[in-house]
Amino acid sequence: MWKTILRRVILMIPQIIILSMFIFALAKAMPGDPFTGLITPNTDPNRIEELREEAGLNDPWPTQYVNWVKKAVKGDFGVSYVKKMPVSRVIADKAVNTIWLSTFALILTYAIALPFGMLAGRYQNSFFDRFVVAYNYISFAVPPFVLSLLMMYAFGYKLAWFPTNGSGTVGIPHGTLEFYVDKFQHIILPAITQALLATAVTIQYLRTEVIDSKGLDYVKTARSKGVPEGKVYTRHIFRNASLPVASTFGYEITGLIGGSIFIETIFGYPGIGKLFIDSLNGRDYSVITALVLILGIATLVGTLLSDIILSIVDPRIRIQ
Repeated sequence: MWKTILRRVILMIPQIIILSMFIFALAKAMPGDPFTGLITPNTDPNRIEELREEAGLNDPWPTQYVNWVKKAVKGDFGVSYVKKMPVSRVIADKAVNTIWLSTFALILTYAIALPFGMLAGRYQNSFFDRFVVAYNYISFAVPPFVLSLLMMYAFGYKLAWFPTNGSGTVGIPHGTLEFYVDKFQHIILPAITQALLATAVTIQYLRTEVIDSKGLDYVKTARSKGVPEGKVYTRHIFRNASLPVASTFGYEITGLIGGSIFIETIFGYPGIGKLFIDSLNGRDYSVITALVLILGIATLVGTLLSDIILSIVDPRIRIQ
C-alpha cells in the first residue's frame, strides 16, 4: 500500500514540472501584461518600462520561468500587481472561504447522492426511481449559471431565506456565535446549488451498479443463507456498487473547487473561483499562474486520493 502511494507521488513530480511549464507559457502568451491597465494618455511610457524591468518581465522566458519556480517552491508566488500584496496572502484569504463552501457542498452531495442512488437501484422502475432518473436528466442538462440564478431568485429574493451576496455581514464581531451563524447562512445557498449540480454523476454510477449487482451469484447466495434484505443491500451490494463512486471521490473534491468559479462569481462569494475571474479581468498574471498551478496540483492529488480510496475499498486492485 505504502509502496503504491510512494510510487504515485514520485510519478507526480514530472507531471507537476510539465504542468508548471505549460501554465507559464500560456500566461506569457496572453495579450498585454500586468502594467497594461496602467497606461493612460497621461502615463509616462518610460515609467511603465521601468516597472516592467523591475518585475523582470523583460528577461528571457527561460530566466523568468526558473526565477518563478525557485520562488514558488518556497511558497512565494510573487506580488499581486492589482492588490499590491503577496500572492500567497491573497490566495490564503480566499482559500478559507472556498474550503468551507466545498466542504459543505461535498457533504450535501453525498448525503443526497448515496441514498438516491441506492434506493433508485433497489426499487427499479418504481415511482421514486423514475423521479431520480428525471432529476438526473435535469441536473445534467441545466447549466450551472441557470440553476444558480434560479436558486438566487427563488430562495434569495422571492422567499428571502438566505443572503445572495458575500460571505458574511459587515459589522458582526468575529468569533461570536452570531458571526458563525451568519457565515453558515451565506454558505448554505451556494453549497446547495453546487451539490445539486454535482450529484448526478454519483447517483447514475451507484444506481447502475446496484441494478447490475442484484442478480449476481454472491447476492443470491446471501439471500439463500437467510440474510435480511436490508443487509443484503447495505453489506453486500453497496460495497461492490460503491467502487465507481470511490474511484471518482478525489475528482469530486477537485471538481467542486473548480466548479466554484461559476457559483462564487454568480453569488458574489469571495473565494478562489471569484478571485480567478477577477484576476483574469485585471490581467494579474502572478495570481493567475499561482491559482492554475494550485488547482492543477489539486487535480493530481485528487487522482492519487481516488486511487488510495479505491484500493482500500477493493484490496484486489492494489499494486504489489
